[in-house]
Amino acid sequence: MRAVQFDRFGPPDVLRVNDVPAPRPGPGEVLVEVRAASVDAGETAFRAGRMRRVTRVRFPRGLGSDFAGRVAALGSGVRAWSVGDAVWGLMPHLTFGAIADYVAVPEQRLARAPQNLDLLEAAALPVVGTTAMTALSGKARLQPGERLLVRGATGGVGSVAVQLGKALGAHVTALAAARNLDWITRLGADEAVDYRTTRPEDLDRFDVIVDVVGTDLGAYRKRLARGGRLVALSFDSDRVVSSMLGIALRAAATPRRVKMFSNNPSADRIAELTRAVEAGTIRPVVDTVFPMRDIAAVHQRLEAGGVRGKYVVDLRLP
Repeated sequence: MRAVQFDRFGPPDVLRVNDVPAPRPGPGEVLVEVRAASVDAGETAFRAGRMRRVTRVRFPRGLGSDFAGRVAALGSGVRAWSVGDAVWGLMPHLTFGAIADYVAVPEQRLARAPQNLDLLEAAALPVVGTTAMTALSGKARLQPGERLLVRGATGGVGSVAVQLGKALGAHVTALAAARNLDWITRLGADEAVDYRTTRPEDLDRFDVIVDVVGTDLGAYRKRLARGGRLVALSFDSDRVVSSMLGIALRAAATPRRVKMFSNNPSADRIAELTRAVEAGTIRPVVDTVFPMRDIAAVHQRLEAGGVRGKYVVDLRLP
Protein backbone atom coordinates (compact mmCIF):
# COMPACT_ATOMS: atom_id res chain seq x y z
CA MET A 1 0.00 0.00 0.00
CA ARG A 2 0.97 3.68 -0.19
CA ALA A 3 1.83 5.70 2.92
CA VAL A 4 3.24 9.17 3.50
CA GLN A 5 6.47 8.93 5.51
CA PHE A 6 9.68 10.76 6.28
CA ASP A 7 13.01 9.26 7.34
CA ARG A 8 14.72 12.39 8.68
CA PHE A 9 13.80 15.76 10.09
CA GLY A 10 13.74 18.68 7.72
CA PRO A 11 11.69 20.90 5.39
CA PRO A 12 8.52 19.70 3.63
CA ASP A 13 10.45 17.99 0.86
CA VAL A 14 11.55 15.23 3.27
CA LEU A 15 8.01 13.85 2.91
CA ARG A 16 7.63 10.89 0.57
CA VAL A 17 4.90 8.55 -0.63
CA ASN A 18 6.35 5.09 -0.01
CA ASP A 19 5.19 1.59 -0.85
CA VAL A 20 4.96 -0.34 2.42
CA PRO A 21 3.36 -3.60 3.59
CA ALA A 22 -0.31 -3.22 4.48
CA PRO A 23 -0.97 -3.66 8.21
CA ARG A 24 -2.90 -6.57 9.63
CA PRO A 25 -5.35 -6.02 12.49
CA GLY A 26 -4.26 -7.57 15.76
CA PRO A 27 -6.54 -8.60 18.63
CA GLY A 28 -9.04 -5.82 19.32
CA GLU A 29 -8.01 -3.90 16.21
CA VAL A 30 -9.87 -2.87 13.06
CA LEU A 31 -8.34 -2.52 9.61
CA VAL A 32 -9.78 0.53 7.84
CA GLU A 33 -9.48 1.27 4.15
CA VAL A 34 -8.89 5.02 4.27
CA ARG A 35 -11.04 7.17 2.01
CA ALA A 36 -9.48 10.45 3.15
CA ALA A 37 -7.30 11.86 5.92
CA SER A 38 -6.71 15.37 7.16
CA VAL A 39 -3.39 17.17 7.44
CA ASP A 40 -2.63 18.46 10.92
CA ALA A 41 -0.82 21.80 11.15
CA GLY A 42 0.77 20.68 14.41
CA GLU A 43 2.67 17.94 12.58
CA THR A 44 4.85 20.48 10.79
CA ALA A 45 6.75 20.90 14.07
CA PHE A 46 7.24 17.14 14.36
CA ARG A 47 8.44 16.91 10.75
CA ALA A 48 10.89 19.80 11.22
CA GLY A 49 12.33 18.21 14.39
CA ARG A 50 11.22 20.91 16.80
CA MET A 51 9.54 18.26 18.99
CA ARG A 52 12.44 15.81 19.10
CA ARG A 53 13.28 16.69 22.71
CA VAL A 54 9.81 15.82 23.98
CA THR A 55 8.74 12.82 21.87
CA ARG A 56 10.24 9.52 20.85
CA VAL A 57 10.96 9.22 17.17
CA ARG A 58 11.47 6.12 15.09
CA PHE A 59 12.15 6.48 11.41
CA PRO A 60 10.54 6.10 9.01
CA ARG A 61 7.70 8.04 10.57
CA GLY A 62 4.15 8.25 9.24
CA LEU A 63 2.00 11.33 8.90
CA GLY A 64 -1.62 12.04 9.76
CA SER A 65 -3.72 11.64 12.90
CA ASP A 66 -7.32 11.23 11.73
CA PHE A 67 -9.16 9.59 8.88
CA ALA A 68 -12.48 8.39 7.49
CA GLY A 69 -13.08 5.21 5.56
CA ARG A 70 -14.63 1.74 5.62
CA VAL A 71 -13.88 -1.32 7.70
CA ALA A 72 -11.80 -3.77 5.65
CA ALA A 73 -11.05 -6.50 8.21
CA LEU A 74 -11.45 -7.30 11.90
CA GLY A 75 -8.96 -8.53 14.46
CA SER A 76 -9.94 -11.23 16.93
CA GLY A 77 -12.36 -10.18 19.63
CA VAL A 78 -13.89 -7.27 17.69
CA ARG A 79 -17.68 -7.40 17.84
CA ALA A 80 -18.83 -3.79 17.42
CA TRP A 81 -17.94 -3.46 13.72
CA SER A 82 -18.59 -5.29 10.46
CA VAL A 83 -16.69 -5.25 7.20
CA GLY A 84 -17.98 -2.38 5.06
CA ASP A 85 -19.04 -0.11 7.93
CA ALA A 86 -18.39 3.59 7.34
CA VAL A 87 -16.23 4.85 10.20
CA TRP A 88 -14.06 7.74 11.24
CA GLY A 89 -11.44 7.93 13.93
CA LEU A 90 -7.98 8.75 15.18
CA MET A 91 -4.65 7.01 15.33
CA PRO A 92 -3.53 5.93 18.83
CA HIS A 93 -2.39 8.84 20.99
CA LEU A 94 0.86 10.45 19.80
CA THR A 95 1.21 8.10 16.86
CA PHE A 96 0.79 9.02 13.24
CA GLY A 97 0.22 7.31 9.92
CA ALA A 98 -3.36 8.07 8.86
CA ILE A 99 -2.31 9.29 5.40
CA ALA A 100 -2.11 5.79 4.00
CA ASP A 101 -4.29 3.41 2.04
CA TYR A 102 -4.98 1.33 5.18
CA VAL A 103 -4.65 1.81 8.93
CA ALA A 104 -5.04 -0.72 11.74
CA VAL A 105 -6.28 0.89 14.96
CA PRO A 106 -7.83 -0.23 18.26
CA GLU A 107 -11.61 -0.39 17.93
CA GLN A 108 -11.90 2.25 20.69
CA ARG A 109 -10.40 4.82 18.31
CA LEU A 110 -13.37 4.56 15.95
CA ALA A 111 -16.96 5.75 15.77
CA ARG A 112 -19.67 5.47 13.18
CA ALA A 113 -19.13 8.12 10.51
CA PRO A 114 -21.90 10.77 10.42
CA GLN A 115 -24.65 9.81 8.02
CA ASN A 116 -25.04 13.39 6.78
CA LEU A 117 -21.42 13.69 5.57
CA ASP A 118 -19.52 11.98 2.82
CA LEU A 119 -16.29 10.39 3.96
CA LEU A 120 -14.15 13.03 2.25
CA GLU A 121 -15.72 15.80 4.34
CA ALA A 122 -15.77 13.66 7.47
CA ALA A 123 -11.98 13.26 7.43
CA ALA A 124 -11.57 16.92 8.39
CA LEU A 125 -13.16 16.56 11.82
CA PRO A 126 -12.08 13.77 14.20
CA VAL A 127 -9.00 15.48 15.70
CA VAL A 128 -10.19 19.09 15.65
CA GLY A 129 -13.75 18.23 16.62
CA THR A 130 -12.83 16.17 19.68
CA THR A 131 -10.20 18.76 20.67
CA ALA A 132 -12.72 21.61 20.58
CA MET A 133 -15.28 19.53 22.49
CA THR A 134 -12.81 18.64 25.22
CA ALA A 135 -11.59 22.24 25.45
CA LEU A 136 -15.00 23.89 25.74
CA SER A 137 -17.15 21.25 27.43
CA GLY A 138 -14.61 19.17 29.32
CA LYS A 139 -12.00 21.69 30.45
CA ALA A 140 -13.53 25.18 30.35
CA ARG A 141 -17.09 24.02 31.08
CA LEU A 142 -18.42 26.85 28.95
CA GLN A 143 -21.87 28.01 30.07
CA PRO A 144 -24.71 29.71 28.15
CA GLY A 145 -24.34 33.47 28.21
CA GLU A 146 -20.60 33.45 28.85
CA ARG A 147 -18.20 35.40 26.66
CA LEU A 148 -15.82 33.25 24.59
CA LEU A 149 -12.74 34.44 22.72
CA VAL A 150 -11.29 32.11 20.08
CA ARG A 151 -7.76 33.05 19.08
CA GLY A 152 -6.71 31.42 15.82
CA ALA A 153 -10.36 31.12 14.86
CA THR A 154 -10.03 30.22 11.20
CA GLY A 155 -7.85 27.11 11.58
CA GLY A 156 -9.04 23.58 12.15
CA VAL A 157 -9.68 23.68 15.90
CA GLY A 158 -10.61 27.36 15.94
CA SER A 159 -13.30 27.04 13.27
CA VAL A 160 -14.94 24.20 15.23
CA ALA A 161 -14.61 26.08 18.55
CA VAL A 162 -16.50 29.02 17.03
CA GLN A 163 -19.34 26.75 15.93
CA LEU A 164 -19.47 24.79 19.18
CA GLY A 165 -19.21 27.88 21.36
CA LYS A 166 -22.19 29.39 19.59
CA ALA A 167 -24.15 26.16 19.90
CA LEU A 168 -23.43 26.09 23.65
CA GLY A 169 -24.99 29.53 24.02
CA ALA A 170 -21.87 31.68 24.40
CA HIS A 171 -21.22 35.11 22.91
CA VAL A 172 -18.34 34.31 20.55
CA THR A 173 -15.57 36.71 19.57
CA ALA A 174 -13.16 35.45 16.91
CA LEU A 175 -9.66 36.75 16.28
CA ALA A 176 -8.75 36.33 12.61
CA ALA A 177 -7.03 37.99 9.67
CA ALA A 178 -8.90 40.86 8.03
CA ARG A 179 -9.75 38.85 4.91
CA ASN A 180 -11.47 36.21 7.06
CA LEU A 181 -13.66 38.42 9.25
CA ASP A 182 -16.83 38.11 7.16
CA TRP A 183 -16.22 34.40 6.67
CA ILE A 184 -15.80 33.61 10.37
CA THR A 185 -18.92 35.67 11.17
CA ARG A 186 -20.92 33.56 8.73
CA LEU A 187 -19.54 30.49 10.49
CA GLY A 188 -21.11 31.66 13.75
CA ALA A 189 -18.99 34.31 15.48
CA ASP A 190 -20.92 37.20 17.04
CA GLU A 191 -17.90 39.46 16.61
CA ALA A 192 -14.81 39.12 14.43
CA VAL A 193 -11.69 41.16 15.13
CA ASP A 194 -8.55 41.64 13.04
CA TYR A 195 -5.71 40.20 15.11
CA ARG A 196 -3.10 42.24 13.25
CA THR A 197 -4.55 45.60 14.29
CA THR A 198 -5.93 44.67 17.72
CA ARG A 199 -3.74 44.47 20.81
CA PRO A 200 -4.78 42.21 23.70
CA GLU A 201 -5.38 45.27 25.89
CA ASP A 202 -7.88 46.59 23.31
CA LEU A 203 -10.17 43.62 23.91
CA ASP A 204 -12.96 43.19 26.44
CA ARG A 205 -12.79 40.60 29.20
CA PHE A 206 -13.85 37.04 28.57
CA ASP A 207 -15.08 34.11 30.64
CA VAL A 208 -13.27 31.63 28.40
CA ILE A 209 -10.36 32.06 26.00
CA VAL A 210 -9.40 29.24 23.65
CA ASP A 211 -5.90 29.88 22.29
CA VAL A 212 -4.73 28.06 19.17
CA VAL A 213 -1.75 30.36 18.52
CA GLY A 214 0.61 29.85 21.45
CA THR A 215 2.28 33.25 21.74
CA ASP A 216 1.71 36.15 24.19
CA LEU A 217 -0.36 34.01 26.52
CA GLY A 218 0.41 36.25 29.49
CA ALA A 219 -1.17 39.22 27.75
CA TYR A 220 -4.29 37.28 26.83
CA ARG A 221 -4.57 35.77 30.28
CA LYS A 222 -5.02 39.33 31.58
CA ARG A 223 -8.19 39.56 29.49
CA LEU A 224 -9.90 36.90 31.60
CA ALA A 225 -12.84 38.00 33.69
CA ARG A 226 -13.14 36.96 37.31
CA GLY A 227 -13.48 33.19 37.29
CA GLY A 228 -12.31 33.08 33.69
CA ARG A 229 -10.52 30.12 32.11
CA LEU A 230 -7.85 30.05 29.39
CA VAL A 231 -7.44 26.79 27.46
CA ALA A 232 -4.03 26.68 25.76
CA LEU A 233 -4.06 24.38 22.74
CA SER A 234 -0.87 25.43 20.97
CA PHE A 235 2.74 26.35 21.63
CA ASP A 236 5.11 28.97 20.30
CA SER A 237 6.63 27.21 17.27
CA ASP A 238 9.88 29.17 17.61
CA ARG A 239 10.51 27.88 21.15
CA VAL A 240 8.42 24.76 21.53
CA VAL A 241 9.98 23.24 24.65
CA SER A 242 10.15 26.43 26.74
CA SER A 243 6.65 27.37 25.61
CA MET A 244 5.28 23.97 26.67
CA LEU A 245 7.02 24.19 30.02
CA GLY A 246 5.76 27.71 30.61
CA ILE A 247 2.16 26.75 29.94
CA ALA A 248 2.47 23.61 32.05
CA LEU A 249 3.79 25.64 34.99
CA ARG A 250 0.96 28.16 34.70
CA ALA A 251 -1.59 25.34 34.52
CA ALA A 252 -0.08 23.64 37.58
CA ALA A 253 0.05 26.88 39.58
CA THR A 254 -3.46 28.09 38.64
CA PRO A 255 -5.41 25.04 37.46
CA ARG A 256 -8.75 26.82 37.59
CA ARG A 257 -7.39 29.67 35.48
CA VAL A 258 -5.13 28.02 32.87
CA LYS A 259 -5.82 24.63 31.34
CA MET A 260 -3.93 22.47 28.85
CA PHE A 261 -4.24 18.91 27.60
CA SER A 262 -3.01 16.54 24.94
CA ASN A 263 -6.03 15.39 22.99
CA ASN A 264 -6.65 11.68 23.55
CA PRO A 265 -10.40 11.23 23.10
CA SER A 266 -12.34 8.24 24.37
CA ALA A 267 -14.63 6.22 22.13
CA ASP A 268 -17.54 8.02 23.79
CA ARG A 269 -16.09 11.41 22.82
CA ILE A 270 -15.67 10.36 19.18
CA ALA A 271 -19.25 9.05 19.16
CA GLU A 272 -20.39 12.34 20.72
CA LEU A 273 -18.80 14.15 17.79
CA THR A 274 -20.76 11.95 15.37
CA ARG A 275 -23.99 12.95 17.12
CA ALA A 276 -23.07 16.65 17.11
CA VAL A 277 -22.45 16.58 13.37
CA GLU A 278 -25.69 14.73 12.66
CA ALA A 279 -27.56 17.26 14.82
CA GLY A 280 -26.08 20.13 12.80
CA THR A 281 -24.12 21.57 15.73
CA ILE A 282 -20.76 21.21 13.97
CA ARG A 283 -19.91 21.01 10.30
CA PRO A 284 -16.55 20.35 8.68
CA VAL A 285 -14.58 23.18 7.13
CA VAL A 286 -12.49 21.88 4.22
CA ASP A 287 -10.19 24.45 2.67
CA THR A 288 -8.67 22.37 -0.14
CA VAL A 289 -8.50 18.70 -1.16
CA PHE A 290 -5.17 17.32 -2.36
CA PRO A 291 -3.86 14.04 -3.76
CA MET A 292 -1.38 12.16 -1.61
CA ARG A 293 1.49 12.97 -4.00
CA ASP A 294 1.18 16.70 -3.15
CA ILE A 295 1.83 16.25 0.57
CA ALA A 296 5.06 18.32 0.56
CA ALA A 297 3.19 21.21 -1.05
CA VAL A 298 0.46 20.88 1.59
CA HIS A 299 3.03 21.31 4.37
CA GLN A 300 4.50 24.31 2.58
CA ARG A 301 1.07 25.91 2.48
CA LEU A 302 0.47 25.11 6.14
CA GLU A 303 3.70 26.83 7.11
CA ALA A 304 2.75 29.87 5.02
CA GLY A 305 -0.48 30.20 7.03
CA GLY A 306 -3.93 31.32 5.98
CA VAL A 307 -5.75 27.98 5.94
CA ARG A 308 -9.48 28.04 6.54
CA GLY A 309 -10.37 24.89 8.43
CA LYS A 310 -8.46 21.84 7.22
CA TYR A 311 -6.55 20.52 4.24
CA VAL A 312 -7.70 17.02 3.33
CA VAL A 313 -5.91 14.29 1.38
CA ASP A 314 -8.16 12.25 -0.93
CA LEU A 315 -6.76 8.73 -1.23
CA ARG A 316 -8.67 8.13 -4.44
CA LEU A 317 -7.00 10.93 -6.38
CA PRO A 318 -4.13 9.74 -8.60
